[in-house]
Amino acid sequence: MECVHIIVYILWYNIPKIYGGELYLKYLIVILIGYLFGCLQWSYIISTLVKKQDIRSLGAGNAGASNMVVSFGWKIGFLVAILDILKAIISIFIIRYLISISFLDNNIFYIYLNGLFVILGHNYPFYMNFKGGKGTASTFGMLLAIDYRLGIIGFFLVLLVTISTDYIALGALALVAFLTFTTIYLKLGNPSLIVAMFITILAIYNHIPNIKNILGKREDGLRRQLKKKSKL
Repeated sequence: MECVHIIVYILWYNIPKIYGGELYLKYLIVILIGYLFGCLQWSYIISTLVKKQDIRSLGAGNAGASNMVVSFGWKIGFLVAILDILKAIISIFIIRYLISISFLDNNIFYIYLNGLFVILGHNYPFYMNFKGGKGTASTFGMLLAIDYRLGIIGFFLVLLVTISTDYIALGALALVAFLTFTTIYLKLGNPSLIVAMFITILAIYNHIPNIKNILGKREDGLRRQLKKKSKL
């Protein structure tokens, strides 16, 4: 962490205070850290380097862990999910470190802001023409980094909803709803609540095709998708 400390020192004392002062610079750093970690698009990286295919041309057409499960099986999909979770955890741990050295105020909003931009980096990576995934694993990583107990509850909630409905999309929507509910219940502040609500709305928007397919009974359930893959 010493190298991080040095980089922070250089940024803080040598970059001009633009856009109204130090606070905006802090926000910018929190945002950049989150977005750059989010841009580690592991489904795209692994599918192109290992499988020699762009994951976005397969299955549901997005770059995410669930599409990796459908397209290449649960083992590689599980690996991608873990990596997507870890990038959110590591990014938020860096923000926690910046708080611990008093570079940032002890404000939960910084954690939420960083988590949001990890998700945005995952969903809209600049080097993929801003066409990425849906951010479910990164949202789960954000919850784990906020409080591991919330992450555990979120995991079992996703598992319960997905197994009971047979749809991953509904499990993903349950997770973001839980994030918003938790933010309200724990009284983590209006700025954090706005971020949580934005993440929820974004997830709903990204899952609109899935919702339409589920209502029209055109969406393949998880079990059917895995059976199809096992026959290939």
